Amino acid sequence: MKKSALLTLSFILIFFTGIAQQIETTKEKLPGHYNISKFKQLKEELPTPNVYRTASGAPGPEYYQQQADYKMNIILDDENQKIYGEETITYHNNSPDELEYLWVQLDQNIRAINARTNDIKEGKPGVIYNPTKFTQSFLGKPFDGGFKIDFVKNIDGSDISYTINGTMMRIDIPNSLRSGEKINFKIKWWYNIPNYTVERGRSGYEPFKDGNNGYIIAQFYPRMAVYNDVEGWQTMQFYGRGEFSLPFGNFDVNITTPDDHILEATGHILNRKEMLTKKQWKRYEEAQKSFDKPVIIATQEEAIEREKKVSKKPKTWKMKAENVRDFAFATSRKYILDMQAVKLGAKTVMAVSVYPKEGNPLWEEYSTKVVAHTIKNYSEHMFDYPYHKAISVNAKQQGMEYPMICFNFGRPKEDGTYSQRTRNGVIGVIIHEVGHNWFPMIVNSDERQWGWMDEGLNTFAQLLTEQSFESGFPSRAFPSNVVKYMDGDQSKISPIMTGHDYVYNSGQNAYAKPAAGLYMLREIILGHELFDKAFKTYANRWKFKHPTPADFFRTMEDASGTDLDWFWRGWFYTTDYNDIGIKDIRKYVVTDKPTKRAIGMFKGFGADINDYLPALFLVNPDSDEYTPEMANNSDPMNDFKFMKDYLNENYSSEEIKELKDTKYFYEIVFEKPGGLVMPIIAEIIYKDGSKEEKYFPAEIWRFNDKEIKKLFATDKEIKEINIDPNKITADVNQSNNSWPKKKEDTQFDQFKKKNVDH
Repeated sequence: MKKSALLTLSFILIFFTGIAQQIETTKEKLPGHYNISKFKQLKEELPTPNVYRTASGAPGPEYYQQQADYKMNIILDDENQKIYGEETITYHNNSPDELEYLWVQLDQNIRAINARTNDIKEGKPGVIYNPTKFTQSFLGKPFDGGFKIDFVKNIDGSDISYTINGTMMRIDIPNSLRSGEKINFKIKWWYNIPNYTVERGRSGYEPFKDGNNGYIIAQFYPRMAVYNDVEGWQTMQFYGRGEFSLPFGNFDVNITTPDDHILEATGHILNRKEMLTKKQWKRYEEAQKSFDKPVIIATQEEAIEREKKVSKKPKTWKMKAENVRDFAFATSRKYILDMQAVKLGAKTVMAVSVYPKEGNPLWEEYSTKVVAHTIKNYSEHMFDYPYHKAISVNAKQQGMEYPMICFNFGRPKEDGTYSQRTRNGVIGVIIHEVGHNWFPMIVNSDERQWGWMDEGLNTFAQLLTEQSFESGFPSRAFPSNVVKYMDGDQSKISPIMTGHDYVYNSGQNAYAKPAAGLYMLREIILGHELFDKAFKTYANRWKFKHPTPADFFRTMEDASGTDLDWFWRGWFYTTDYNDIGIKDIRKYVVTDKPTKRAIGMFKGFGADINDYLPALFLVNPDSDEYTPEMANNSDPMNDFKFMKDYLNENYSSEEIKELKDTKYFYEIVFEKPGGLVMPIIAEIIYKDGSKEEKYFPAEIWRFNDKEIKKLFATDKEIKEINIDPNKITADVNQSNNSWPKKKEDTQFDQFKKKNVDH
């Protein structure tokens, strides 16, 4: 038989087989329905592209964003734990719209006595109450938090009417602010700084046993809300979980502290030389050139001396920051300060750590080194860090981020010892919080709504950075770590695409699950090259801008050249879980005798199978058509004369030697009890001990969402098959992942059946 005739036969067999399968799957008459395919496009879910945001996921030709500049004078009252502030805000209306009023965020009002946050929380008993918390909760003396607004005025000193609604304040400007115009106005305020070790929260002060305080201060000033093309003013209330949506701007800030304080903050400290001693300034200059190790600028010995007495003399730190979305600072007489220079191309960035002696020796050993590593690794995966420094501040029970500065937990025991878990926790939280400089401090997503856009993307980048810092580091974002969550109580699971204040398990929903999904995209769906290009494209397109989920989804597809709607739909828009297993395996042998199935198929289409003989057919040994003689003809290349003749006529002897001597045929039936479509990764272990991995893209499920069949033809006998051997697809049920079924899997089946029955 010539090659052309065999190809014709192959085409006819494929065509007839496809038609037969289609007839077989449409035997049952089903009612009409909408498109329920897992591969349905996201046209209905994503907003229509426009001149502001394109279909490719990039900013459009008329994209705009507002700007808010601040000039502030801040006084820290260390004796009474109060903040006093006065600011002048310059608000630039870069939108095409005319604004009748402005909205300002008052996040400290979450701690006001009448805060609605207190009323939306459940009232079950706490586990433990210290005297302060018990008095505040039950004895009628709650903490008097929240902003106390002294005035809102025009730049000329005249009053401006305003209305406070919870954590938002509407400013009724005298005249509408037209497109291209700007307005200047002043706000004066004060508030009681909360003890965050009692009140919880993201900022405040920590009292130490020696009578001194450590201050981590953020959300300390009335901040402009975002106005954009997506929803106008972002006026969602701050309830504590959904973080912040803020415009970019420039800051000139003066902060007055006691004279014996060490301070670090967002932006350049313009008068640092005046704030440090001569010895400290010399060490600071040394640190600018130290690229291999940190230089301690304010030492532990100096901090211990400062702790012994309280200075009543004030000093004012002068700071300037450009193109940042927020401002925060940390200050205390207890602080140790160290720095290390980091080279990024032609630029030098300073990695900085601030910590009390209670953080040592752990913080002196790790903090600044981890900051430096994070700057380098994130810059490699996204874009070079654009600011001049990144600061890690040690603070009890904290993990919070702001431009250039973050507050991080983790301390050794009083004797200076610490566990591996504490050490890993410190490394992980520093990487995570420093990493937030990229998401969302620069790639400025709306945290109030979409927590996953900063937490999930950052947790994924954190994973890559942790593994780069130390191979085998116990990162929490591997897909195997979200299995328990995804296999949990569906009534307590939300889709990722849920407002951050309304998800049941923020840690899994906004951090781990999105990060695990991105890890799968990189490792098994797109591969490193396509994923890294797309992820970097998204970061660079939207740095110093305000992206939405649609911008992320569209950019990832646009830059990778891959339709990922099935993935976004399943992983982000549903709570479906992945469960792929092996339902059945059937072995086959080769024969040249036409099978009943083949004869019937040809006859059904009015063809005579004899016109296409000789040919080969596969028969299951369990079939009634199987005969012992068939087992003897196990080598198709040598046991059938017409095959040998075909090969000799169409291939050279060298080409024949290169052909695979296929003798074993297995039909594997993969089942999918889970709702997600995912790629199939099958590890095949042969009897000779060798292994092979087969990969089938998720699109293999496009015509059958329950089970699919694949024919494996090999020159070696299969001993074992395992699905997802590296646990990279978050498969919630391992009991159906192996053939032959393992003993522990059988026990797992029995356990699940017992629990279902009862």
